[in-house]
Amino acid sequence: MNTRAIIVVTMLLFLAIATIFAQRTNVQARKLQLALYAIERLYVDTTSEVKLVEDAITGMLDNLDPHSTYMDPEETREMNEPLQGNFDGIGIQFNLLTDTVYVIQVIPGGPSEKVGLIAGDRIVQVNDTVIAGVKMRTNEIMRRLRGPKGTEVRVKVKRKDVPELLDFKITRGKIPVYSLDAAYMADKHTGYIKLNRFAASSADEFREAITRLKKEGMRDLILDLQGNGGGYLNIAIDLADEFLDANKLIVYTRGSKMPREEAVSTARGDFEKGRLVVLVDESSASASEIVSGAIQDWDRGVIVGRRTFGKGLVQKPIPLPDGSMIRLTVSRYYTPTGRCIQKPYDSEHLEDYHRDLIERYNRGELMSADSIHFPDSLQYNTLTTQRTVYGGGGIMPDVFIPVDTSRYTDYHRKIVAAGIVNRISMNYLDEHRAELTGAYKKFSAYERDFHVKDTDMMASLRTMADEEDIPFDEAQYTRSRPLIELQLKALIARDLFDMAEYFHIINADNSSYQKALEIINDNETYQRLLGE
Repeated sequence: MNTRAIIVVTMLLFLAIATIFAQRTNVQARKLQLALYAIERLYVDTTSEVKLVEDAITGMLDNLDPHSTYMDPEETREMNEPLQGNFDGIGIQFNLLTDTVYVIQVIPGGPSEKVGLIAGDRIVQVNDTVIAGVKMRTNEIMRRLRGPKGTEVRVKVKRKDVPELLDFKITRGKIPVYSLDAAYMADKHTGYIKLNRFAASSADEFREAITRLKKEGMRDLILDLQGNGGGYLNIAIDLADEFLDANKLIVYTRGSKMPREEAVSTARGDFEKGRLVVLVDESSASASEIVSGAIQDWDRGVIVGRRTFGKGLVQKPIPLPDGSMIRLTVSRYYTPTGRCIQKPYDSEHLEDYHRDLIERYNRGELMSADSIHFPDSLQYNTLTTQRTVYGGGGIMPDVFIPVDTSRYTDYHRKIVAAGIVNRISMNYLDEHRAELTGAYKKFSAYERDFHVKDTDMMASLRTMADEEDIPFDEAQYTRSRPLIELQLKALIARDLFDMAEYFHIINADNSSYQKALEIINDNETYQRLLGE
C-alpha cells in the first residue's frame, strides 16, 4: 500500500471514530434534553428550567472530585473579584456589628474619602433603603454600596457627637483590593510579609514590599502563608520564582487528558539570597502549597507550622453563556521532587474529605507531630541536601508547631462569636479617637505605651457579656484575659493605623511567628534544619 493510500485510510479511520464519538455524545445529550423536556411538560408541579439545568450540572460535578464545582453568575463574580485586584465601589472597609455598618477605614484617595466619610461613621441608609437595625446580610449591603464606576450612591451616616444624620453623595470608582496584609521589619534584619491570597496583583505587591523592606535593612524574611487558601497558579509560580535561582523546576501538572506541563524559575528573583522561613498551617492550600513545596524541595528555606490542607487539583474555568461557570478539575499539582500535593479522596465518600480537618483535630495531629505517620512509600528526598520529606497530600513542615490552646476557652469563644471583642474596641475608639490620635502619632509609641489594662475596656467587656447572657467563668476569664487584651490592642491599632500594625501586635501570640524569629536568628539551627 503506497503512502497516499495509507493517508486516505488513516483519515477515513479518524472520521469513523469521530462519527461514532459524536453519535454516542449526541445520544447522551438527547437523553438529557428529553428528560428536561419531559419534566417541563409533564411534571405534576411547576418547575424552573434554570434550576433543573443547574441541578443537573451540579449533580454531575458532585460525583467527580471535591473541587469540581458549578457557580451561578453571582457566585462567579464574588469569586473572581478578590482575585482580580480591584472592584467598583465607594472605598471603605467596614464591619457589620449589631446590625449596623461601622466604617473601620476609608481608603486613601477613594470616593468616600473625597466626600468626607471618616473611620467611625455608621452608615444607616443607602439610597432609599435603611440598612441599620434590619438584620441585612453583608452581601446585600455590599451589593447596594457597589456598582459601576461613575455611578452615584447616596448614603446617610450617623457620626458621633453630631445630632443629625449626615447626607453624602458618592461617585463610585475603581477600588484596589490588596492581597498583602502586612509588610514590616520584625527585627533589625528580618522582614515579615503576610499574604492572604494569590491574586492578580500579589506578585507586584510582594516585590514592592521586598524593595521597601530592603531599604529598611532587611537581610532575611519570614513569609506568612497561614490561612492562605490559594488563588492563581501563575502568581504562585511568579512568587516562587522570587526565591529560586534560574532553571529550577517550581511545579508541574499532569492529568489523564492533559500532558505534563512544567514551570521553571528564571534569573529575575528579588530574594534569591538570605534566610527564608515560610509559615503554613492546615488552612494553607493550593498556591500556598506550590510555593512552600518548591522552597522545601530545593532546600531554599525552612517551613514552619502544621501540615497544609492538601489541595492539589487544578481547575479549569469553563464560562457558560449566562455568566455562570464550571470549574472543572483537569490535572494535579506535583512539587519538584514529584510529590502530589492533593490529599487522597474517595469520589463515593466526599463527605469524609470535607471532614478531614476535623478528623486531624480528633486524631491529635494539630497538637502533636507524633500523631502523624507516613509510610516509607511516601518518602522523598530534597534536591540539594537530600533531606527526607513526605508526600501523601499537603506539605509537612520542617518544624512542627502545635495549635496553642492555652489561652482559648469557652468564655473567650463565646464573646468572640457574639462580636463583643470587636464592639468593645469600636466603642472605645468612639469615645477616645481624638485622644488616641493626638497621643500616638507613630505606631512605635502606641505599641510601646498603650495598654488595655490601663483602660476600662475589660470591665465593659464583662458587662456586655452579661447582657448577652454569656455566663461568667472566673478561671476561664483569667486564662483568656491576656489574649483578649492583645486582640483589643491589635483591633484598635488596625483602626488607628493599618492592617500591618494589627499583625505586628497580634503576632506576639503567634507561636509559629515566634519560632520563625528564633530560627532565622540562629544560623546553626537554620543550616541544620536545611541539612547543610
